[in-house]
Amino acid sequence: MGYSPQLKRVLARIEGIPDAVRRDMQPAIVKSGEELAGVMKHLAEPSRDTGALIESIEVTPPGGTTPPYSQPGGSRTAHELEAVVTVGNSEVRYPHLVEYGTAHAPAQPFFWPAVRTLQKRINNRLNRTAGKAVREWWSKQ
Repeated sequence: MGYSPQLKRVLARIEGIPDAVRRDMQPAIVKSGEELAGVMKHLAEPSRDTGALIESIEVTPPGGTTPPYSQPGGSRTAHELEAVVTVGNSEVRYPHLVEYGTAHAPAQPFFWPAVRTLQKRINNRLNRTAGKAVREWWSKQ
């Protein structure tokens, strides 16, 4: 599979991170994913019909596999520095219709508003955690 130059550069930087720093980052990554899922569930509440959509919002921890038919992207394995928040499963296959609307139903966005709301907070948390982990690793060298 061919990768873009930008993706190759990012993957090379990720592979250069020491194992101790990666291990120290994982709790903050999972916490951020759970916080994002919580906000998504709260924002999806007005669209509640059966509750199946809200219950399908799931956090896949680093190294885990996302549910089949989940949005966005379907089933895949999360990288060791990645928590994946997905919506949908084999029974709930309509999250994109709720998010963007249809010709007969208005949009009731919950996914992207949650991402935009928490993006800065999550980035700051991960940057603080990474900085602390690198300082601790560097002081042990």
